[in-house]
Amino acid sequence: MHDFATWEPLLRLLRAGNTESLTGPGGHVAGRIGRGSCSLPLRGRLPLPGRRAVQRVQDALVSHGADEVSFTAQIAPDGRTALHVIGSSPAVEPGIGNPYPGSLTLVEGAVAEPWRRLPDPTPGALPAPSADPALLERTLRERLPDAVGATEAEIAAAEARLGVALPGELKALYRVTRSRWDHRGDDTYDAVQRESAAVGCELISLDGLYVADAASRPASWRFAAMYAVTTPPDAAVQGLVGSPGWIVFGDNGGGDRLAVDLTPGPGGHTGQIIVIDHEHFIGAALLADSLTDLVVGGRGEWRSDRVGEQPPAVAHVGIRSPNSIEDAVHPDLEVLSVGGWEAEPVSLAPVLGLPRLRTVTAYPGTLADPREISRLKGLEYLALGPEDWRVLLDADAVPRTLSAAAVTVHGRRPDPLPVVALANELLTLWDRPPITVTVVEGDLGPPTG
Repeated sequence: MHDFATWEPLLRLLRAGNTESLTGPGGHVAGRIGRGSCSLPLRGRLPLPGRRAVQRVQDALVSHGADEVSFTAQIAPDGRTALHVIGSSPAVEPGIGNPYPGSLTLVEGAVAEPWRRLPDPTPGALPAPSADPALLERTLRERLPDAVGATEAEIAAAEARLGVALPGELKALYRVTRSRWDHRGDDTYDAVQRESAAVGCELISLDGLYVADAASRPASWRFAAMYAVTTPPDAAVQGLVGSPGWIVFGDNGGGDRLAVDLTPGPGGHTGQIIVIDHEHFIGAALLADSLTDLVVGGRGEWRSDRVGEQPPAVAHVGIRSPNSIEDAVHPDLEVLSVGGWEAEPVSLAPVLGLPRLRTVTAYPGTLADPREISRLKGLEYLALGPEDWRVLLDADAVPRTLSAAAVTVHGRRPDPLPVVALANELLTLWDRPPITVTVVEGDLGPPTG
C-alpha cells in the first residue's frame, strides 16, 4: 500500500487526464479507492489499462487488510511526485464517494439522539378486536397441513434468547410452522411459496426471530444526526428508529421487514403488524391491526412516510421552508441545517436559547459569526466548512458537548490534506486516534507523447 510501484500506473493515468489541475499553486489530484469501487478525477469509462491500474491498488488493499483508501498527489512537470496515502482512524466514518474524511466520532461509542430514544409508554394500549390466536392457528393449519410446528420448549427458548415474551398470535403462528429449511425436504421452493401465501409474507424461522431495536438499524452520524423522533398524538406507530418491542418475523419480499409491535403509538394496538422500510433510517408503517388480521384478512396497504425530517423538530433554512432562522425558532427544534443561498450571512442568535437544539450544519459562508456556536449549550453534532472550523479552533470556541462532528466540503474540491489536518485537530481535542497520512515519494519522469 505504501510502495510507489503499486500506485505508479494509476498516477500516470491521472497525470494524463488532469494536466490543468496539476499546474499552478496547490495543484493536485485526489481520489478514493475501495475494494470494489473507485472515485477518481477521470472522465468516461476507464480503459482496460486504467482498470488494471486500479486493480493493483485494490489488491494492495486486500493485502493490507483495509476496505478503502484515499489519496492526494502533487506531480511536478518533471515527474517528481509526492503521493499522500490517507489512512483510516477508528474514530472516523468513511467518506461518501470522495477523498475527504466522513464524520468524526469524538466520543467513543456515541450514537445520535434518535438512536438512544426508547419508546414512550402507552399504558392504555390493548390488542385489536381482530386478534384471535385460536382462529389464526386453525386457519394456518388448514392452509399448511404438512408444516412442522415448534414445540413449547422451542418457543420458550426463543423467548429466552430475545429477552421478551412472544405474544399469543406469534406463538400460534410458530406452533403451526417453525419455518425451518431443513424440515421442507425436496419440496423446499414450493413449500416456501405455500407458506408465504398462507401467512402473507416471507416468514422468518423461529430461530431467526429478532428484535428490531435501534442498534439493528445503524446509520452514520452524517445521516443519523439529521433526524428527530416525533410521534403525533393520534399515531398508530411511534416514530422511532427501533424498539425493544418490535419483533421481526417476516419480509415483504422487497427487503422491508414485518414486525409485531408491542410498543404501539397512542392510536395503535398492542400486537399490531408494522413494516420497517429498509430505505428509511427511522419510523415504521402500520400494515395490519393484528397478525390474525394480516393472515385471515390479507395484507393491507401501507405507506412509509418520511418521519423524523419535518418541522418544527427539523428545519432546513435556505433550502426549504422556513426561509429564515427566525421562522425556524420553536421550543421543539432539534436539528437546524443552514443551506447555501445568495442572501447575507445569518446570525444564530434567535436559536441560542432553544432547549433541544442538538444538531447544526451550515453551508460555508452562511454564518455571520461562527463563534456564536460556542453559546449553544446542548450541541452534540456540528458540521461546518473548513473556514468556519478554523474560526472556532483559533478562538478556542469548539463546543465540548459535541459527540461527533464533520468537516464538510462543497463546490470546488480542495486538496484533502488541509481537511484531514483540521479533522485531526478536532480529534486531538477529544484525545481520539488521528487519521494517518503516509508520504510516498517517487518519480514518474516527464510526460511522453
